[in-house]
Amino acid sequence: MYRVYRHIFPSVHKELSYWIERAQSIPDPELRNQALRSIKDKTFHCEGGSIYSVLSGDNADKSIQFIVAYQTISDYLDNLCDRSTSMDPVDFRMLHQAMTDALTPGNDCQDYYQYREEKEDGGYLHDLVKTCQDILAESKDYKMVHAQALKLGKLYSDLQVHKHVIEDERIPRLQNWFSRYQSEWPELSWYEFSACTGSTLGVFCLVSYALSGRMDGELAVQIERSYFPYMQGLHILLDYYIDQEEDEREGDLNFCAYYDHQEQMKKRFRYFVVKTNEEIQKLPDSSFHEMIHEGLVGMYLADRKVGKLANAKSFVKDMLKVSGKKATFFYYNTKMYHMLKPGREI
Repeated sequence: MYRVYRHIFPSVHKELSYWIERAQSIPDPELRNQALRSIKDKTFHCEGGSIYSVLSGDNADKSIQFIVAYQTISDYLDNLCDRSTSMDPVDFRMLHQAMTDALTPGNDCQDYYQYREEKEDGGYLHDLVKTCQDILAESKDYKMVHAQALKLGKLYSDLQVHKHVIEDERIPRLQNWFSRYQSEWPELSWYEFSACTGSTLGVFCLVSYALSGRMDGELAVQIERSYFPYMQGLHILLDYYIDQEEDEREGDLNFCAYYDHQEQMKKRFRYFVVKTNEEIQKLPDSSFHEMIHEGLVGMYLADRKVGKLANAKSFVKDMLKVSGKKATFFYYNTKMYHMLKPGREI
């Protein structure tokens, strides 16, 4: 925790300051607004993701650069699909080609805005993509994890396309998409599978190990299995849990809404906690991955938005109990951090 607060978070904020400055110079007012909002509202995504830089050894700074740039692409595109002017799945698919290109050094940047009215971003999205590509190109081991990273990246992009179309088409598209994977993951519902695809943690883990020089083909396969579906699913289900009130107000899709009742949701969250713990024991540095697992539970449940939710006290108590003492430590530590963290203006 000392390293996180004294070194990692300050490095994240330094990187974000650069991207804020770039975003402020975007010519198109709508793109500029969404770029700035995505950083202001979702800084904690970059903070949390950058903890994976611990795995990168001497290349921790490179890992943070990649994670901040890749997560900023993700959050920016999410805003463009979620809060902006288009409902066109072709547009969403083209926008998210940026995430595929970011994971593939050598891919040329494309006209990611070609299917929408707003186009002039002053090279902002291209610069984010190139930053990711340049860091990955320097890693001699990245080729060993490229297939796994690309698989997780494409699942993420598929989700973003299906979940942002017009409301009447969202559920049929997501259910049809899941039907292609249901035989592989029969224990998951369509909405849980969708949640499992919505995390960037697996990509961050793969890239950080690749930058460390400790990667081999067997480890690449095991990271994918250990992170998808359960660790990633736990991450995003927690994210949706804290956003329930906000998503209902905004009319946004929230996967927690598809559980039949609160007790069913509690039971399934407990299932994800247990399965996540089983899978991460198969990885090297298992204590680190346990920290991420327990940290996710503690940090998300400490979010201020949880206080607005019905039955939140009971849910938080139950989740902390099943997740262990370290989750409780992260819960109170994060609450204190929110109290002490100075406001950041953009």
